[in-house]
Amino acid sequence: MGKLSTKSASHRALTHFVDWIKPEEATEETIRTQADDIRKRIKAKAVEDGLVVRSTPWSGSFAKKTGLRRHMRGNHEVEGQDVDLPFVVSPQTKEGEDIHTLLDKFERYAKAIYPNTRRSTTKSSICLDFKSNNLSYDIVPMLAVVGDDEAQVLLRGDGERRLTSVQKHIVFVKTRTAKSDLLDGRVKFNEGVRLVKWWRELRQSQSDVLDDVPTMLIDLLCAKAFDEHSVDETYTETLSRWFGRIAHIVRQRKRVDFGDFKNPASTPSSGLWTVLDSVNPENNVVPTSWTNIKLQELARWFEEARDGMTRVIAADIAGDEAAVREELVALFGNAIKDHGEAP
Repeated sequence: MGKLSTKSASHRALTHFVDWIKPEEATEETIRTQADDIRKRIKAKAVEDGLVVRSTPWSGSFAKKTGLRRHMRGNHEVEGQDVDLPFVVSPQTKEGEDIHTLLDKFERYAKAIYPNTRRSTTKSSICLDFKSNNLSYDIVPMLAVVGDDEAQVLLRGDGERRLTSVQKHIVFVKTRTAKSDLLDGRVKFNEGVRLVKWWRELRQSQSDVLDDVPTMLIDLLCAKAFDEHSVDETYTETLSRWFGRIAHIVRQRKRVDFGDFKNPASTPSSGLWTVLDSVNPENNVVPTSWTNIKLQELARWFEEARDGMTRVIAADIAGDEAAVREELVALFGNAIKDHGEAP
């Protein structure tokens, strides 16, 4: 099969589409301003209450530049920008290290400051949902690590204490994005991740078996595909290679690990499939609740995406732009029909 030109119909469509699915610049500026305000006000309440807040670093897809715009598709909402706001604290007592105690405290602070804003509690965070601008923020209390300003302990509702580093997770993605910037063409690692995350949203909305594929798992699988295959000059060929490689990894249950920060060699494989956190190799990011059926479904998703991209390339080489559009809609939904062309 021949090589695609950067002027090919599919590359042009995916280029315009990836520019559209990223959060708008005005939204990003609103996030920065609003997040800084939330940090300042919540921190003041926490300090007033006797907590020692060591830092409030940026985290999540906003910092990694892999977030998506919020978008309605039928009855399914693409979640949109993921804005995590960690509050790294040094508790003075053992009770202060309890996640439920911390969540109760931060929920109380949020209620006092934003009484009319919808709030909800997850296993590890307090979510603030601002209807005025359709933005939500996860306030995540974490424990400081003595002697390491770039390490935190994430507390889980089941009592697990997970060592992590929000700063290193950002570096993990940004390093690969910077490496892709040095190559010919405009295809970037983080933009490839955006496209795969959008595709995941569509697949989740259509599946009765698998409706919650963790973002960290998508980040790590894309990183492994990038490390082995880099990016091509076109988004089409890049996604074709990535989907194909990931399909093979998932179907064969191949172990996925990285040596960016720690040597994972001594960490044994666990569960039905092992995908190790790049920052903490002791953490297998594959949900423990996933069964063989769910893993088979995930493999099928990637295999169908691989085959779909193969058909896109064939149609493009044949000059059949109608078939190209049809195949891209099957992969990314009707939104690419409206936003896969130059404005």
